[in-house]
Amino acid sequence: MTDVSASQAPSAAGPRRRTSLLELDDRTRRRNAAEARFRLMGLLAVTFGVLAVIGLVASILLNGLSSFRQTYITVDVYLDPVRLDKAGTRDREAIAKVTTFGYAPLLEKALVDAMAANGIALEGLSAKQAAELISKEAPAQLRRYVMADVSRIGETVTFDVLAAGRIDGYYKGRVTMESAALDRNVSPEQLMLADQLKQAGLLGTKFNPSFFSAPDASDTRPEAAGLGVAILGSAYMMLVVLALALPLGVAASIYLEEFAPQNRFTDLIEVNISNLAAVPSIVFGILGLAVFINFAGLPQSAPIVGGLVLTLMTLPTIIIATRASLKSVPPSIRDAALGVGASKMQSVFHHVLPLAMPGILTGTIIGLAQALGETAPLLLIGMVAFVREYPSAPPEGFFEPAAALPVQVYNWTQRGDPAFVERASGAIIVLLVFLVIMNAIAIILRRRFERRW
Repeated sequence: MTDVSASQAPSAAGPRRRTSLLELDDRTRRRNAAEARFRLMGLLAVTFGVLAVIGLVASILLNGLSSFRQTYITVDVYLDPVRLDKAGTRDREAIAKVTTFGYAPLLEKALVDAMAANGIALEGLSAKQAAELISKEAPAQLRRYVMADVSRIGETVTFDVLAAGRIDGYYKGRVTMESAALDRNVSPEQLMLADQLKQAGLLGTKFNPSFFSAPDASDTRPEAAGLGVAILGSAYMMLVVLALALPLGVAASIYLEEFAPQNRFTDLIEVNISNLAAVPSIVFGILGLAVFINFAGLPQSAPIVGGLVLTLMTLPTIIIATRASLKSVPPSIRDAALGVGASKMQSVFHHVLPLAMPGILTGTIIGLAQALGETAPLLLIGMVAFVREYPSAPPEGFFEPAAALPVQVYNWTQRGDPAFVERASGAIIVLLVFLVIMNAIAIILRRRFERRW
C-alpha cells in the first residue's frame, strides 16, 4: 500500500481525511529523511575509502620514489697493471684472483686525484676517510667491469661509482649534519666534502637502473641492493603457476560443470573448492613445507616449490571463475550444437568453451595477480633467504635458490638501516605496478571478448 492510498484510506475512527500529492505528510518526510541519511552514509563511506587509498599510495610514493634515484661519484680510474696483472699476460684466470681489496686502492687514489684536480682540500679528513664516501660495493663494480674486458687494464676509464648509503641519504633527506655528528658511519666533515664534490660536478643523483637488475646486498651496502633476483624468481614462479594452474583448473571446471553427475560426491567436491578459496595462505605454506620439501625432497627457496604452493592456492580461484564463465553461456548454445548432431564434447569445446574464454582468462590473470603478492607461504618454504646469485635459465633455474618480490619487501623492512625502508617502498611500487598491469590486462580482455546475451 502506498503512502497516498494509505493516507486516503477510510478510517473507522472518523471520516476520510483529504490529502494532496503536493503536500508531504509526516510518514513521507520520515522516509525521505531516512533515504537522505543512507545516501549520506554511503557517500561518507566511499569518501573515507578513497581518502584511505590516496593516503596509502601517497605514503608509498613519498617513501619509495627516491629509491629509483641514486647518488654517484664520477672518477677517472687508472687500471694499474701492477695491481691487476703483474705478469702482464692478460690471463683472465690470473686476473680473476685479484679480489675487491685490490681494486679499492685504485678508487681511493682516483678520488684523491679528482679532488686535487678540482682544488678540493681534505680539511680534517684523511685519504681513507675521504674514500669512505664511496660505497663498499664500488670495488666489486670495478672488478666486474675489468673482468668483462681485461684489455682495458693499463687505461684510465671514467667510472660512475656508487656513493655510500649515508651520503646518498644526505641528499634524500634521511641524514643531516646533526644526525651525522652522532653517527659512526659518517661525519659532518664527510658531508661537507660531499657538498664540495657536488659543486665541482663530481657527485650527483640520477636515475638508478640497477635497482631493477642488481641482486640483494648486505646490511652495510643498502645503496647497492636491487630487485633483480626477486623479479626473476617471481617470474619463474608465475611460469610454474600458469603452466599448472590454468590447465588443471580449466579441466576440473569443465568436468564439474559439463560432465560430472550431480550426486553427493560432486557436491562434496564443490563445497571443498569453495572452502579452499577461503583458507588462509599460510596454511598452503605449511602444506608445501610438509609435502614438497620434507616429503618430496625439493630444495628450499626454489621457484619450483614456490610455484607449486601458489598453484594450490590459485586453483580454487581459477575453478570458481571458470565455472561461472561456463554457466554464463546460454543453454541454447549447447542445445543448438547437440541439435545439429554434435557430441557432448564437441558442443563444449567447439562452442561453449570459446564463448567462456574471456571470463576464464580474466579469472586466471586475477589469480596470478593474487599469487604474485603472496608472502606468508613463501616465508615458510625458505624464500626469505639472502640470495645474491641469479638463477639459471629454465629448467635448471626452477630448482635453484631465488627470492620473490613480496618476500624481498618483507626482508628489507626487517633491516635496521633506513635506506632499506626506502628500498622496500620502492619494491612495493614495482609490485603494485605489476599488479595494476595484470588487472588492466584482465579488464581489457573481458571487455574485448565479452558477449552480452
